[in-house]
Amino acid sequence: MPRRATGTAVAEEAESQSRSIAAVERAMDVLLLFGRSGRPDLGVTEIATELDLTKAAVHRILTALRSRDLITVDPVTRRYSLGHAAIALGRAYLARMDLRAMAAPELRRLSQLTGETATLSVRRGDTRMYVDQVVPAQALRMEVSLGIPYPLHAGASSKAILAFLDDAEVDGYLRRHSLDAVTSRTITDPDALRAELAATRGRGHATSLGERETGAASIAAPVFDHDGHVIAALSLSGPDSRFEPRMDEHVPLLLEASARVSAQLGHTG
Repeated sequence: MPRRATGTAVAEEAESQSRSIAAVERAMDVLLLFGRSGRPDLGVTEIATELDLTKAAVHRILTALRSRDLITVDPVTRRYSLGHAAIALGRAYLARMDLRAMAAPELRRLSQLTGETATLSVRRGDTRMYVDQVVPAQALRMEVSLGIPYPLHAGASSKAILAFLDDAEVDGYLRRHSLDAVTSRTITDPDALRAELAATRGRGHATSLGERETGAASIAAPVFDHDGHVIAALSLSGPDSRFEPRMDEHVPLLLEASARVSAQLGHTG
């Protein structure tokens, strides 16, 4: 009898732990839903429907989350949104992010899969600069200079950033700058540049054939932060004689890489 009682106690404890873990998982599901929904607030019915939970279960979870200031409720609408504790967690994560460290594995992978140079550029006001690169073991290859500012209208990485700024920022850039030519292929006409930026947004990536460096071909994709703002670009580049015929086939790899880096930054688009 004592053994049976002991066995029953162990089983009950295990069952209790299992229920507790399940409750924590449901609470995390609710909290994560607020982060990925794209809506400023959610109602109990919406949460219950999207997570396939009962309203009673959702009420219990929200009460627990509110007790830790992870969720707050509007007393008039009775709709819920993220609380200051959840926002503090997000800020702590953002504060420790290192974009170069996040992008480094993607650059290595891109270069290995394509045999071309992979780069990371970041925006700095009306310019952008290369901050990292992975160069392939090829006799004929492209290499970039890190830390040098380039205009936002010349080259694939620049256009990948400029194209995804809002209209007011693009207008401001065009007012402030005369679109000087970097090479003979640089786009220097404002209307032509606007058309190129629209095409870039439609494709989701930018292309360049000698616009920043003569003899170079490149493709670039934007990197977005948690607010959906473009802050950087990943690119692949190589000598135009070798890379131009293969640019299109490498676009999916580049877009997947930029999407993964953006996701690490909290972008949900």
